[in-house]
Amino acid sequence: MKKKVLSMLLVAAMTASLCACTNTATNPSGESSNASTEQGSNASSVDGGNTQQPEVVTPSIAWADMEYDDASAYVYDAALGEFSDIYAKAASAKSDSESYALQALAEAKLLEAAVMLPTQSRGGNYAISRIAPKSVTPVLWGNDNERVHQAIVCTEFITSGDREEMRAKYTELKGTGTWEQWAKDYLTGKGYTLKDTYNTAYSSDPITWDVISTSQAADSEKIVQTYDGLVEYDLEGVLKPALAESWDVSADGKTYTFHLRNTVWVDSQGRKVADVVADDFVAGFQHMLDCPDAPWYLVQGLVVGASEYIEGEITDFSKVGVKAVDDHTVTYTLEEPASYFLTMLGYGAFAPMSRAYYTSQGGKFGADYDPAADTYKYGTTKDNIAYCGPYLVTNATEKNIIKFELNKSYWNKDNVNIKVQNWLFNDGTDTLKSYNDAVAGVIDGAGLNSSALEIAKQDGNFDKYHSISECDATTFSLFINLNRGTYANFNDDTKAVTTQSEDDQLRTKVAVNNIHFRRAICFSVDRAAYNAQTVGEELKLTSLRNSYTPGTFVFLTQDVTVDINGKATTFKAGTNYGEILQAQLDADGVKIKAYDKATGSSDAFDGWYNTANAKAELSAAIDELKAQGVEISASNPIYLDLPYFSGSTTYTNRANVIKQSIEAALDKNVIVNLVECKEATDWYYAGYYPSTGDQSNFDLCDLSGWGPDYGDPKTYLDTFLDEYAGYMTKMLGIY
Repeated sequence: MKKKVLSMLLVAAMTASLCACTNTATNPSGESSNASTEQGSNASSVDGGNTQQPEVVTPSIAWADMEYDDASAYVYDAALGEFSDIYAKAASAKSDSESYALQALAEAKLLEAAVMLPTQSRGGNYAISRIAPKSVTPVLWGNDNERVHQAIVCTEFITSGDREEMRAKYTELKGTGTWEQWAKDYLTGKGYTLKDTYNTAYSSDPITWDVISTSQAADSEKIVQTYDGLVEYDLEGVLKPALAESWDVSADGKTYTFHLRNTVWVDSQGRKVADVVADDFVAGFQHMLDCPDAPWYLVQGLVVGASEYIEGEITDFSKVGVKAVDDHTVTYTLEEPASYFLTMLGYGAFAPMSRAYYTSQGGKFGADYDPAADTYKYGTTKDNIAYCGPYLVTNATEKNIIKFELNKSYWNKDNVNIKVQNWLFNDGTDTLKSYNDAVAGVIDGAGLNSSALEIAKQDGNFDKYHSISECDATTFSLFINLNRGTYANFNDDTKAVTTQSEDDQLRTKVAVNNIHFRRAICFSVDRAAYNAQTVGEELKLTSLRNSYTPGTFVFLTQDVTVDINGKATTFKAGTNYGEILQAQLDADGVKIKAYDKATGSSDAFDGWYNTANAKAELSAAIDELKAQGVEISASNPIYLDLPYFSGSTTYTNRANVIKQSIEAALDKNVIVNLVECKEATDWYYAGYYPSTGDQSNFDLCDLSGWGPDYGDPKTYLDTFLDEYAGYMTKMLGIY
């Protein structure tokens, strides 16, 4: 497979100095099965008689001598085979509703496999802010909700009462096209002063400025300010023209034709470098398919020829279904109709890229693509990209500031509310910095962590200005590494070094490939106490999430009958995704509550934490693992490494909650080693920055999450596909 080869070449280059049992770090997202064992017996003669000694079982893993790809496939099939089999059926569903139902059944199998434990969504915390509610798009997928050019920002904090009234009015006006102006009039009428600057904090500099080549939010949230896509969701969640003035869809639903407006590309100084033309979307698409770390998995099996190009079966890009008909007309041809296709266009995978500028920066396509070449400069700094969006990056000083200023050549510059954005670095070591900076006017808002919450209550800002931020569709998780191959960071083998012995490492690997052991871990984490370290005791349940795909992300638009454990089961039109998922969990007798039918939600309760269930699962695991040569007891426990950022009190406290709750629930049969990372970047390299599973430097990792790219559950579940197609399988130590 083309992508696999490219990824492995990159890994080989980075890990050449490591031993055969590679020591590397990545984000968890893969899993394995119960390992096979080697058994033997010893006989000895005592006083002339033959006595049979107890059978000795030596722990082993069945994939120990396999090549990495083969080992990944073995582990994946054992852990996620059921998920994969059911999910494959969704691809041939006859309707969107049938597809949603089958995907829900597949997700139930993913949750039952316990390779990851959903923890929380983003939001659900107390906050104070100068930013008007609903002044960024409410759409849950893509990158548009990171665009802030239409944000409405005041010089003063907005009071709790005014914020509540605005939210109520938004519900009334949504879809009318009048909300933005109403909000401005309301605020000025209340005596607020609107401003055209937006100041915020950030914690991670972009690794690249090439939005097409990355799926990491730490990159895309900044780069999305610099370009426009074909379409964009407005503040009321309505899809509107952006670089495309209009579009048409063929009668068979397979061909989308976009008609482009006249606009230009400029450099970081605002100087024109080229016109925006249809071929720039072709160039961007080919570049995306060329990049190993790009989200090319989104278009496999979707756009004509994309899969064949990815696999290397075709090298002539003209056979891929993205065409420039003329300078102002671009078409996308799909293999089959996809009702969600337009919802994908707000994501970086579909961003345009000036072909002329890219090649001027040493960029090449196809087999000639080589980002390691000395001449390749594209995306390496803010001065090595072309801009066609609202902003230019005029300053990007590492761990200091990123400054965006209005692009005077932007086609819609007269309708931009925010002319300047200042992103100020905050490494999280000072738990009160964001709050103090917000009060001082350095930044325009702050979430109230448990420390800031107490101060805000004391100084009166809580009573006057607090609100509860809305939860989004991002799902953060605790991942279990099933095939750990590295025990120090891949970029620096002196960082995040394990204390486990080789025997500990082998015992852990055998244990985590037992489904009952994994379930015991997942049932033993007190997620509410964990979340309280961030949002405070009062709101600890608000943002808890119990499924990977939010239970209300989609619903059936027609009646659907699916097979659940041999029983034909009908779900009526209007049924939420989460209800179907829960039906499969219940049928399987796995004690996970991922969806509450009474509240119609998968959020705001803890449907996993149960110490009785944890103990029962561990008991089953102990019996099975004993037969594999792994004895588990309080005097001979399994050790699990959890990297954490010690510079942050909040993250330190969260790590300690995981440690204490697991160890208490499992009676010290499992010990969590907290692996200190003194710098946030060391933590990221242990479990966020790695691009392949063999770089993952942890047994447990709570550093990564997933936000949807488009409006179909596939956007979540595809991340657990095998053969390097799933972005999150690397978090499981595979692919």
